[in-house]
Amino acid sequence: MKKSGKSATGKSTRGAVRPQPHHHAHMRHANRTLARHEPADPPFEVRRSGIHGRGVYATRRIVRGTRIVEYGGDRISHEQADERYAAQGQAGGHTFLFVVSDRVVIDAGVGGNAARFINHSCDPNCETVIEDERVFIEATRVIRPGEELSYEYGLTWESTDDPDELANYACRCGTVRCRGTMLDTEPVDARKKPARRRKTAPGARQSPRK
Repeated sequence: MKKSGKSATGKSTRGAVRPQPHHHAHMRHANRTLARHEPADPPFEVRRSGIHGRGVYATRRIVRGTRIVEYGGDRISHEQADERYAAQGQAGGHTFLFVVSDRVVIDAGVGGNAARFINHSCDPNCETVIEDERVFIEATRVIRPGEELSYEYGLTWESTDDPDELANYACRCGTVRCRGTMLDTEPVDARKKPARRRKTAPGARQSPRK
């Protein structure tokens, strides 16, 4: 699975077609980041989550636009990610892998920080922002103390994926807007641009396509 974010210009990259050198049904999109980028006095703590496993909770009020934490972890290639997790399968829908580009993947399971525990939500209070080949988690609204941080994973998938494996990515955020899945709304292979139709003069007939 691959996760999309937002570029440094503020333009959302969600839904953009990106190079897909490998298909991992357990990966998100991100840019290069290292574990050392942990805030000195973080406004959050990691504890048991009602959504999934451990989650990240605000310990004080966080205003909209706050850059909360950078996604940290081991920077590896797609080939290394394949080798490292080939034996683990889909791991029940749990993943720390974040795609940087067609060459680089961040594995937050190795040298990662608290950002790896931020859960998915269909009605999130955060988003990922890509800047200078790094990824940050930013607040999209005011977050109250005790509230769990979350963002939209938008995990990519393909129409040929095993339905049983895709079922591992069910969403349990419990919000009114819950789609029931962490997967993106359509498969990657359905995003291919349609062939451009040739323009015809007014009144002219266009031959049917074969």
